[in-house]
Amino acid sequence: MVTSVPRVVVAAPSSNAGKTSVATGLIAALTARGLTVSPHKVGPDYIDPGYHGLAAGRPGRNLDPWLVGEERVAPLFLRGALHPRPADVAVVEGVMGLFDGAVHPSVEPGFASTAHVAGLLRAPVVLVVDGSSQARSVAALVHGFATFDPGVRLGGVVLNRVGSDRHEAILREALAAAGVPVLGAVRRMELLHTPSRHLGLIPAAERSEAALATVRRLGEVVASSVDLDAVLALARSAPPLPARPWDPAAEVAPAPGRPRIAVAGGPAFTFGYTENTELLEAAGAEVVTLDPLRDEALPAGTSGLVVGGGFPEVHAAELSANERLRADVAALAERGAPVAAECAGLLYLARELDGIPMCGVLDVATAMSPRLTLGYRSAVAVGDSVLAPAGTRVRGHEFHRTHADPPAGALGAWRWSADHPEGFVAGSVHASYLHLHWAGSPQLAQRFVTTCARRSESVRAHR
Repeated sequence: MVTSVPRVVVAAPSSNAGKTSVATGLIAALTARGLTVSPHKVGPDYIDPGYHGLAAGRPGRNLDPWLVGEERVAPLFLRGALHPRPADVAVVEGVMGLFDGAVHPSVEPGFASTAHVAGLLRAPVVLVVDGSSQARSVAALVHGFATFDPGVRLGGVVLNRVGSDRHEAILREALAAAGVPVLGAVRRMELLHTPSRHLGLIPAAERSEAALATVRRLGEVVASSVDLDAVLALARSAPPLPARPWDPAAEVAPAPGRPRIAVAGGPAFTFGYTENTELLEAAGAEVVTLDPLRDEALPAGTSGLVVGGGFPEVHAAELSANERLRADVAALAERGAPVAAECAGLLYLARELDGIPMCGVLDVATAMSPRLTLGYRSAVAVGDSVLAPAGTRVRGHEFHRTHADPPAGALGAWRWSADHPEGFVAGSVHASYLHLHWAGSPQLAQRFVTTCARRSESVRAHR
């Protein structure tokens, strides 16, 4: 099957060049034109896709060869571009610098980089260049990026943080000799600053109206500073993709009984991949969103609970104050219902977070740490759990500034170093710092839903 979707990858020479602002603004500007835009993000990051989703009005989806495998990148891209309805154009924001990839002994340099994903998608690249401290040197920089890898098609440059008309003219004159078109020039604007904290940008879901206003303004700036017609022409020059869209129904089989699974959401739990929920539904589950900041009880008939990542440390007092829900979660786990938690979910299930009471499902104390733990992991399941049988191999990532004491239970969840298991498997509870994209391991969703279905049937049989 060959599928044609106009698409462009927004990259940069390094982090902090402004590619998130430009990519989000481009999505918003094209959407404001009446186009249906499919937003995507290279890498495991959860935060940028939240802003993309606000701009496009449909979920931002991640494309990460480490997490899902090279062979699934194009199919997952097509799933996002064609579902729930076909997009007119897709915008893919890169990660770090264009050629910066995973640092792991099992892969070649550049694996999972923006350039790698652009190649898998056969997509042209727009390079966002921070011009604030450059003049003619910008031509040497762009020339290097245009010629470093012949497999990457650099289709244009957007100059960012340009200081004045004169500064823009100097940069454009220099780039004329480099042979790469300048698609736009964005001026320095402090009004567009998006607030950050210990793990990067504040998620869009937490900023609410402020995030919407920022996205709207980014769209206006890009519309007035970037040649949108030229960007669209570049996107339409991408050749057809010889791939079929990823289909969650082809990855799993429906379990009987349609078990109801609550998935934590709201401002405290904003980290989650759309495909994880799609796999739960395809495996036969009825998925219901739970906001632990506001909902005082689990949905009636809950058979299982998934608590993903986010920022419970920012909302610890409010989460703790919701004593009825904390007690309900603890009771659910005590009854043997399957519970899967990762990172923020682990903190929520713990006895305490920075001394503040949490659910107490796990006898573990968690706290903020000055050290950022960040990186890809190749992990093996230590023992059988509601997610995976012992020996299951997965690829995931860590991203947190907290620590758990102890770091693992009597039976750990995963092991990725020779001597130290990580996480907790206790009865029907699986909790770990490891973030997983279930499209890379769909059997996790299958096993979890099947276990929920069996548990529900057992409860009904004993009534």
